[in-house]
Amino acid sequence: MLAPNDWIGIIFRLGLAMLFGAGIGWERQLKGKPAGLRTHMLVSLGAAIFVIVPLQLGTAEDVSDTISRVMQGVSTGIGFLGAGEIISQSQQETGKFKIRGLTSAAAIWVSAALGVAAGCGLWQLGIIGVTLCLLILRIFKLLEK
Repeated sequence: MLAPNDWIGIIFRLGLAMLFGAGIGWERQLKGKPAGLRTHMLVSLGAAIFVIVPLQLGTAEDVSDTISRVMQGVSTGIGFLGAGEIISQSQQETGKFKIRGLTSAAAIWVSAALGVAAGCGLWQLGIIGVTLCLLILRIFKLLEK
């Protein structure tokens, strides 16, 4: 649990969340995807803030339940953001409905999860998660071809 006056801990967690989002967002930006660097950074930062708030305000008895509800809300909310990404990509080119943007939507979802991990102070999980995500986006794309 973070103390309300733990500025260094808060800055560290929020900074990590932004870095995690930046790692994925930079890759998406290089690929020319609409949801790029800033979007992924903001998603990850927002998710971390949502998790840090109950850590700052809660007591030991109710924090785990509150964090669980926050994580459910973040994952659901980000699902709507990802759905918007899929729909906007699908109708942009031809006006016909063609499914596009699933990987971008999934990357946004992962950015939120990494923000939650950073907000909870699980920096090792975040580093491993970013590494695996970039591996999937870069290396496995080559295998698909």
